[in-house]
Amino acid sequence: MDVFPVDEYRYFVGKGSRQLVQCVLPNENIGEEMIEEIFSAMRDEYSRRWAKNTKPYPGIPELLDELQKISMPMAVLSNKSDEFTQIMVKSLLFRWKFEIIRGLTKDAFPKPDPSSALQIADELNISPSEFLYLGDTDVDMQTANAAGMYPVGVLWGFRTAEELKSNGANVLIETPLQVLELLNS
Repeated sequence: MDVFPVDEYRYFVGKGSRQLVQCVLPNENIGEEMIEEIFSAMRDEYSRRWAKNTKPYPGIPELLDELQKISMPMAVLSNKSDEFTQIMVKSLLFRWKFEIIRGLTKDAFPKPDPSSALQIADELNISPSEFLYLGDTDVDMQTANAAGMYPVGVLWGFRTAEELKSNGANVLIETPLQVLELLNS
């Protein structure tokens, strides 16, 4: 199978692992059995290697420290599988309290469907309109808008300012600590 330039992979992520697998497969008709076999192999490989180079972006620990000081409720919503989302947050972000950590399950629709974001708002008893929804992909901005949350495009992630804006970001920020400025405005 073809290999893609590394830079292209940033456009394959964000919609879940199964979608990633389907994006990188050739356009020929590949049966569901083959897709499942490749998806399973990718999950196995990812489970062995994810921690090797994965770490919080610069400035994230400082932001989380500040948010924790002011008792800001925090949640994580990912299109990664719930299993990996739980492991990653508990391994990399163990110093901070997240009210809810949620990844993709068989019972949930992936983002940009707003159901999981709205469920988090409901569980926290916070109006969606009071949420700052930080994200680095088109899918994140679409999810925030569909849920009636305030979409904040973060420029330290995978996508461009143009993509985030065209998918509904109300504001773009370049550094994590700029979140504090949004909270104070």
